[in-house]
Amino acid sequence: MGEDMMKTPYGTWPSPIDAALAAAHDGRPDWVGIVGEETWWTEPRPGEGGRRALIRRRADGFEESLLPPPWNVRTRVIEYGGRPWTAVAEEGAPLVVFAHFADQRLYRYEPGGTPRPLTPLSPVGGGLRWAEPHIDLARGEVWCVLEEFTGEEPGDVRRVLAAVPLDGSAADDRAAVRELTGDAHRFVTGPRLSPDGRRAAWLAWDHPRMPWEGTELLVAEVGEDGALHDARTVAGGPDEAIAQVEWSTDGRILYTSDRSGWWNLYRDGTPLCPREEEFGGPLWQLGLRWFAPLDNGLIAVVHGKEATVLGILDPESGEIVDAAGPWTEFAGSLAAHGSRIVAVGASPRTAYEVVELDTTTGRARALGARHRDPVDPAYYPEPQIRVFTGPDGREVHAQVYPPHHPGHAAPDGELPPYVIWAHGGPTSRVPLVLDLEIAYFTSRGIGVAEVNYGGSTGYGRAYRERLREQWGVVDVEDCAAVARALAEEGTADPARLAIRGGSAGGWTTAASLATTDVYACGTIIYPILDLTAWASGGTHDFESRYLEYLIGSFTEVPTRYTERSPVTHADRLTAPFLLLQGLDDVICPPAQCEELLARVQGLGVPHAYLTFEGEGHGFRRADTMTRALEAELSLYAQVFKLDVPDVPRLELHT
Repeated sequence: MGEDMMKTPYGTWPSPIDAALAAAHDGRPDWVGIVGEETWWTEPRPGEGGRRALIRRRADGFEESLLPPPWNVRTRVIEYGGRPWTAVAEEGAPLVVFAHFADQRLYRYEPGGTPRPLTPLSPVGGGLRWAEPHIDLARGEVWCVLEEFTGEEPGDVRRVLAAVPLDGSAADDRAAVRELTGDAHRFVTGPRLSPDGRRAAWLAWDHPRMPWEGTELLVAEVGEDGALHDARTVAGGPDEAIAQVEWSTDGRILYTSDRSGWWNLYRDGTPLCPREEEFGGPLWQLGLRWFAPLDNGLIAVVHGKEATVLGILDPESGEIVDAAGPWTEFAGSLAAHGSRIVAVGASPRTAYEVVELDTTTGRARALGARHRDPVDPAYYPEPQIRVFTGPDGREVHAQVYPPHHPGHAAPDGELPPYVIWAHGGPTSRVPLVLDLEIAYFTSRGIGVAEVNYGGSTGYGRAYRERLREQWGVVDVEDCAAVARALAEEGTADPARLAIRGGSAGGWTTAASLATTDVYACGTIIYPILDLTAWASGGTHDFESRYLEYLIGSFTEVPTRYTERSPVTHADRLTAPFLLLQGLDDVICPPAQCEELLARVQGLGVPHAYLTFEGEGHGFRRADTMTRALEAELSLYAQVFKLDVPDVPRLELHT
């Protein structure tokens, strides 16, 4: 420790990372694509009402937003969305097709002109929604996924593959949309056309399964009339999850399947590189890509156990050469053209940026949305990858971010407060990347531990299946095991432990506060709190049967739904808590929070409830994220008795 370090209590260190700075850097570039010689992607604009802008990087390196506010390139298909845009370079001028968030219509756009709608509005339920567009110039159509509501209930919905005319003739005429498949399956991904255009491949699955439990890979012939004929299942099933399908340049089917217990790559059913690591992930959105075939027969892959890297797979030898560079984590967003690969990568020192790999030179570089340090990197946390021991000796994976400041240290003998972060999903994982929300706490002297509890992806199917019928048990136990271990080893102050999480992480947080005595307080963000309400039409269609996997069949174990729900145990809540909720959330509606609040009324538990107009599931506006983060810090300051004068005081009510 340097002589010039100031001795200041944990949690009170002055930091240049304020909530507004963290909010401004929230989100990441996504949905990359190569258009002619240019690279395009979408990126978040928290300061522009949280819209997603479509960014074009010209060949000369100049970056521009293609559409001004309020255009918002984002689809609501399955509520979590999917690939919202596509473009082709037509005689030098790009032709763009994109979904606009506000009305969910598909639009056609040529830069310099104005977007023109291609699809109609529907007054029924959630209307018409579109994802994974693919332009077919020969037929003058856009092939995509259509999600159509047939009534007012969340489950009154059908999904099919459809072809939308490029000439705008369907803009006011639903009948002009050509359906390519019947609605034999509840869920479908966008069609992939073979190089000769004669076959189409896509994925499908049905309730009660989620796509990481079991999907089918379908292939059909494309007739002269442009219709799909003789669709047949060539891989997958109830206990095999196919995560992605593409065609090789010579017309063979490439796909990722977890039939071995790990998502590995297959070509016409033969494994190309069998390894105990993941070459795919959970399909929370339509159009995620973890691999992309190259013209020369090689395949770009995002792969790894835990953290992911970008590599080039030679399918003949099964060997992979990984790209050199600072990135230790890649998202499921790949595009390839010629010898160029475009991906989205990050590391503990860099936020997500658009990365280009030139396979002829082997050189990788940050191409767009480049990370620029908004503060001195000396304030960034230095994470530790840890494996803890949970109940029954099971492994629990976590990333620990100790308090870190270049000019401040705590007085001798003081132990730091720690916040356990439970991720959403719960079938998901926290990547090891620079997150200024974490730095917001660690630079002030509050430690953070992100737990990839049992049920998380990245560690194979068996680790994922630990959560089967055990949600609210295994996730709670694993988070508590990490918290207790940090306290027992002298890393964290046992009296100053908190837990926080959003969505499924909000559930884990609430369940932890209601069923353990480990935490002094918690922050519950757009949570699931009442399983019975959620299971009986209280959420959207995509996740409406998810609980059968996470909890069990409602008809067989209805008491388990009550017993596991945090609202049932509201009387056991003794620790102060903060609830944060978007009022437009259709995935975890505000009614869940309101029910919990009604039950804690008069129990004397200090709490606060902040709601945000215009926010859905996942906050996107800078002012929302700023207020939420400051409220969270104020909760910890009051409970842990920290002096933080620069943050507005959160009013706690009992």
